[in-house]
Amino acid sequence: MQINLSNQEFRLLLDLAYVGNWILNSTRGEERFTPYDDLEAKLFAHSIAAGMPELLEVHQEGVAPSRAYVEGGIHEAIMDYEDTVFFEILAEELAKRDMSHASINPENFKELTGRMDEYIAEFEQNGMDNISLS
Repeated sequence: MQINLSNQEFRLLLDLAYVGNWILNSTRGEERFTPYDDLEAKLFAHSIAAGMPELLEVHQEGVAPSRAYVEGGIHEAIMDYEDTVFFEILAEELAKRDMSHASINPENFKELTGRMDEYIAEFEQNGMDNISLS
């Protein structure tokens, strides 16, 4: 298979591969999905031919994204995603709690989303400042 990409498209592909692999493997410890690691390494190995050698490091273990790449802003995008997902899940769980964990159905879905919207607005305004555990 051959895919023709511009350098800009290839750079975006590297970002997608890195973020995808991060989501799949960052919490797995020793039980990583190695085919994703291998594919990420294979893609990053092409960064030299694409004129982007600064994105690649070669170690005894193999090829990996460089420190410059990893520290170049990609983790800010991952953290933004994680924050959004965290607050959306928290809003949903709090809304369900407020509704006494009723089964969600078409009749109460609007109530659920309304409550979630209120929590999201609170989190956007105050972050975690007003959350307390009892």
